[in-house]
Amino acid sequence: MDNRQLTYFLAIVEEGNITKAAERLHIAQPYLSQQLKFLEDELGVKLIERTTRKFQITDAGLMLRRRAEQILELTETTVKELKDFDEGIQGTLSIGSIATAGATLLEDRVYTFHKKYPNISFQIREGSTFKVLEMLKSRVIEIGIIRTPLNPEILESIYLPSEPMVAATSIDLSWSKNEESIYLTELKNQPLLVDRRYENMIIDACEKSGFQPKILCVNDDPRLILSWANKGIGVAIVPATWINLVSMDTLKIKEINAPSLTTQTAIVWLKNKYLSTPARNFLKTFQE
Repeated sequence: MDNRQLTYFLAIVEEGNITKAAERLHIAQPYLSQQLKFLEDELGVKLIERTTRKFQITDAGLMLRRRAEQILELTETTVKELKDFDEGIQGTLSIGSIATAGATLLEDRVYTFHKKYPNISFQIREGSTFKVLEMLKSRVIEIGIIRTPLNPEILESIYLPSEPMVAATSIDLSWSKNEESIYLTELKNQPLLVDRRYENMIIDACEKSGFQPKILCVNDDPRLILSWANKGIGVAIVPATWINLVSMDTLKIKEINAPSLTTQTAIVWLKNKYLSTPARNFLKTFQE
């Protein structure tokens, strides 16, 4: 039994079909079937029950699947550690980031890191918090930059300072020019533009302030939300740093005086998983 056979076996189990597994592995289906039979003969157990209508992994197959995943991950980690023995001064760092952090946070950190480690290249992938977490779990990226909340059972994290939510609009709402903040009740009956991730939080805060919010649009694109606010379509409720995403002089911006309307950015990575030297060095830029 070797790593090649274990890779074949896992592909068969994951696809639930030998033909599909063969296509994925770019090998002939009869050859893959033969390799599975060799593995079963060598181990002396039936790993998969298969007929023309049924494909079922056995208890022995389930056990081998767990062990195979551990063995292959350990092998991959060992190879990475050996290749990374040069203290991480070369290589590629893969980072996943929510769109807002890429524009307001990541740029400065990458600049600082690149000055110290000029031979490290970057692969930056952008998406929602959910998408970043999926990429992290599948090991497409090593480090994620997301918005809270997060699952501490599977993630290590560095929390950045919390920030308030602000109201932004070009509508003339007679906000006092002498006040830096407004109360949430001042947005009662106003058409609100909100990011999907904060929709429930905003609704809860409004209800605690004694009114049902009038939400005109829920969206996943912060730039679109702010663009609509700039057009006078409604009032955007967004984290304060999002204002840096756009350059719109007509936007009036006020911090919302509501303790529950705060959010945080978190730098996350998988708990108890191998982290490359470049990734560890990059994390130091948030700890220094």
